[in-house]
Amino acid sequence: MPEPVTAQSADRGAVAAARAAATGTENGAGSGGRRATAVLVAVLLLGVVSFQLNASMVTPALPDIARHFGVGPESVAPVQSLFFLAGAISGPLMGRWSDFIGRRTALLLVIGVMSLGTVLCLLAPTLPVLVAGRFLQGFSSAIFGLSYIVMQENLSRAAFGTSVGVLASINGGVAGFDGYLGGLMTEAFGFRSIFWVILALAVVAAVAIVRVVPAKHAQASTGRMDWWGAALLSAFLIALTYFVNSGSESGWGSPKALTLLAVTGAAFAAFVFVEKRRSSPLIAVHHLRSRPVWTVVACTVLTLAGIFATMNFTIVVLSQDSDYGFGLEPSTAALLYLTPAALIGVFAAPFAGWLTARIGWITTLRIGSGATLLAAASAAFFVEDRWLVLAAVAALGITYNGFFLTAINGLSALLSPKEAPGTLPGINGASFGIGASLGVVLVAPTVARAADGGYGPALWISVSIAALAFVVALLVPKPAAA
Repeated sequence: MPEPVTAQSADRGAVAAARAAATGTENGAGSGGRRATAVLVAVLLLGVVSFQLNASMVTPALPDIARHFGVGPESVAPVQSLFFLAGAISGPLMGRWSDFIGRRTALLLVIGVMSLGTVLCLLAPTLPVLVAGRFLQGFSSAIFGLSYIVMQENLSRAAFGTSVGVLASINGGVAGFDGYLGGLMTEAFGFRSIFWVILALAVVAAVAIVRVVPAKHAQASTGRMDWWGAALLSAFLIALTYFVNSGSESGWGSPKALTLLAVTGAAFAAFVFVEKRRSSPLIAVHHLRSRPVWTVVACTVLTLAGIFATMNFTIVVLSQDSDYGFGLEPSTAALLYLTPAALIGVFAAPFAGWLTARIGWITTLRIGSGATLLAAASAAFFVEDRWLVLAAVAALGITYNGFFLTAINGLSALLSPKEAPGTLPGINGASFGIGASLGVVLVAPTVARAADGGYGPALWISVSIAALAFVVALLVPKPAAA
């Protein structure tokens, strides 16, 4: 781990104390040191929660947004899709840029862009303006990766593991109740009330970051930000996203899908061409080929493709299908099959982070990936029994939301190239959205044919993808810092 940064101002002094306290905790330091460490983690958690509320509280408000602007449900899909697309772009961009401008400045920029988008959503007179605001709000996704880097640079090994677990526990939602709260607020005050809560939280998070997160970091990079690489990578991610969506809607061999595939390939080729010639590239091409980088990214994409499709798509449809599924009401289905895993993850993720200091990051990852595979297979095997499916999904709260997400996020910071520590956390953040989209696209046609063979085939497709993820997890190397 890097040496602590000397406290030369009141702002940096608070975190210098937190760093020293974290190290002291391992050596038997008192409660004062633990409190100082908790302050840093709590401040970063504020930023992470602001992103999560953006992601989850708006979902139940989509019908109200459609009614307000007088459009059909399909017209409000970009309210969410462009939000997550912006998140895929912001992760690599802000992670790498923070190597030059500092983590605190990058965090404040992300929150500033998110706040601007929130104001647009509050004032939006038309749906396109609201969608533009949601796109800007999506940049808040970079807060996750930036927070992991800040903790890796400022906390001891033991404190880092537990802290990653605390932040990872929010990946599945704020204890599973944020979406429910968004629905209640929409019913009582309208959808714009959600954005007031988000804006207020963003202001509090920004003030706290200024006071606590250090202005400089020990691993500052030389050179300049590669904006050409950032533009080409963004073009690649946008084209890839629309190719996946078009392929699932109009067929993989349709002219539209093939055109988007060609654009995706051209953007990636141009990105590689430019990156090979930059003195300080956004992502060095040789890093993309290195085992630490490609295994982490592949493990994330494959796991998200398998498990997100299982938890957030196939089982959601299965639970509400009155003909071939369990026939539950949407609220009951969410309470039974979405909330438990998110709630369990709140406790399992910090425990998994604490465990990394005792059994290692790689062992934690392999336990999480292997157990996640078993839980997904159980859901597929017992697909006709609603209570056994519920038990399998609840188990994913421990294995996936807890162990896997904690380990893969921590490893993205620990295995990132030393000369570009913001690279892998940023790429890994983008991989979450890519994997989730890919998984839904792959199982959607099979789910649509549930009348022919039930939901088992779709779940087994997800299990197969999760099995590939487990194989890749066995190849992830041990971080040198461990």
